[in-house]
Amino acid sequence: MELNEIIAQLPYSVPFLFVDELLHVDENGARGTYTFREDLDFYKGHFKDNPVTPGVILTETMAQIGMVCLGIFLLKDDVKKDTVVAFTSADIQFLKPVYPNEKVTVTSQKTFFRFGKLKCDVVMKNEAGQEVCKGIVAGMITTKL
Repeated sequence: MELNEIIAQLPYSVPFLFVDELLHVDENGARGTYTFREDLDFYKGHFKDNPVTPGVILTETMAQIGMVCLGIFLLKDDVKKDTVVAFTSADIQFLKPVYPNEKVTVTSQKTFFRFGKLKCDVVMKNEAGQEVCKGIVAGMITTKL
């Protein structure tokens, strides 16, 4: 499966798509990038006069790149219109702030994929190669009811 095909199958769109580029995906993990543009709405109020990317958005970015893209790859041709990769849990450590116009790279390593459940170790780094957050994300692959 081509990397652009995986991005096209993501169930997100702007303003909630946090994947610019998928650099690599295989059966063990994924790596991709996203740049947090300064015009994103959440910067207007988080924090006044000193915008910082909210942790929940960093977590979502790691989940989209590191888990959902990987899940789509692992399912290959089994992805249907009613297939959903649902986010179920996260345990994330936040180490450095991410500011407007920063480009981040997310790398995931699959730790568990069985019975429709996917769990990954994820790391997000800034352009200087510094870890800004890391942890575990998990989800399940199901179909819409």
